[in-house]
Amino acid sequence: MTTRRLNVLTGINRPSAPSSGGMILTGDLYGAMPGIHTTFLGRAPVDQAWATAFDRLLTLSTAKRPLGPDFAPYVEELTREVSALVDNIKPDAIHAHYPGLALSLAFARTAGDIPIIAIAHGPDVMAAERSASEREGLEEVTGRSAAIVVPTSALADRIDRLTGHRFTDRLTVIPWGIPLSGARVHDRPPTGTGPLALVHASRLDDNKSTMTAIEALALTDQPHQLTVIGHGNQREHLEQRAIELGLRERVRFEPFLPRIELWRRLPHFDAFVFTTKGLEAFGLVLIEAQAHGLPVAYSDLPGIGDTLGDGGIPYKPGDPHSLAAALDEMSWGVHERTALTKAALDNARRYDIITTGRQLRDLTIRVTWPRGTLNEWFGQ
Repeated sequence: MTTRRLNVLTGINRPSAPSSGGMILTGDLYGAMPGIHTTFLGRAPVDQAWATAFDRLLTLSTAKRPLGPDFAPYVEELTREVSALVDNIKPDAIHAHYPGLALSLAFARTAGDIPIIAIAHGPDVMAAERSASEREGLEEVTGRSAAIVVPTSALADRIDRLTGHRFTDRLTVIPWGIPLSGARVHDRPPTGTGPLALVHASRLDDNKSTMTAIEALALTDQPHQLTVIGHGNQREHLEQRAIELGLRERVRFEPFLPRIELWRRLPHFDAFVFTTKGLEAFGLVLIEAQAHGLPVAYSDLPGIGDTLGDGGIPYKPGDPHSLAAALDEMSWGVHERTALTKAALDNARRYDIITTGRQLRDLTIRVTWPRGTLNEWFGQ
């Protein structure tokens, strides 16, 4: 039987590099979708190693403009550029990442009869909750889409409320994943009670609330050590607060690390600290930590406990006292720490990028050729 590859057009309106969880996920995802030919639209500069994740990567030329009086003309100009690309590429389907943001709006306005799958990441939903105009954009893209993919039921509920429950039947939960085969666990088991070597890897901004971890460290019974990895507009403020609290010797700041470097470092810590206080769509880095044998002290946001299973300890979001208690609880005994580590490893095995890719591929086939089957199109 002759088989054909499904031609998918997608993109994210950012420099084409693994600079965030959404970008890293996307780079992994399309390499884990057999039978798919992917054209990705991004921005310069292009990380050439990352670009190999796609069959073809094209850079957009329309100059970006932020939300404001120039935003509508910008989207119109971007839509004209995307329209020409759609005419040339002739995709079977479009994956509109970050529904409601500029590129997904351009996709929605140029697709014609090409089916769209909207793929929500979290920042798009947060934008829609803050602004009526961005909510209108989210509604426009989801209304034009044949399916709306979200990584958790909690995020599906938020989109369902934002869109007035008009597209409930289009919402599909496909959990994110990571390339589990690349994860390594340190062969040093927990040896007893005592201070923990903690790691926190994130953007350093207000929503990620790294300050909660620093202030918690001043409240713990044990002199835990914390390594903060990342960059952002809160970095200087966080460093100053650590000094004010007398934590200069217990808190170490390091710059953002590419994933290969972060994964090399993770097995040398005892636990991961997650401090986000607002919306977190999935928390990909939490699964990365668990896959390397790290239990997670996590702010108990909607959906995060379901994602992490028993491989972590929750605390009240934004509350340093609650986090301090969770960290000390982690350090109480070797048996408890061993059980948490095993639970973290077991849980991470649920989130292989191969599974994510297969589920998104199968959904794309269903919305593109609803009367066809996987056997007919891929000879399986």
